[in-house]
Amino acid sequence: MQERQILGEVEQIVLLVILRLGDGAYAVPIREELARHGAPLSRGSVYVTLDRLERKGFVESWFDDPTPQPGGKARRCFRIRRAGVAALRANQRLLQRLQAGTVLERP
Repeated sequence: MQERQILGEVEQIVLLVILRLGDGAYAVPIREELARHGAPLSRGSVYVTLDRLERKGFVESWFDDPTPQPGGKARRCFRIRRAGVAALRANQRLLQRLQAGTVLERP
């Protein structure tokens, strides 16, 4: 049986944002999209999560051409890999199974 990695909360939402933004997503719009949806993360948290997702094989990255202004930097772009989509689906199924029949009550 293949070992399945459970996604952390931040890993899951970063993968979902990359999927939403499409190929070529990079840290700035990823962070903006997270904040727009009520999940503001520090720049460092986004970069650490992207590195971790790449090490796990869930995303791949490449450097785009430098921006046209003098001293412009190349952006590190990301795309979700098949394993990343599979991890999101597995995580979604797990959450659905755990939520089935569970009633969330106010404390």
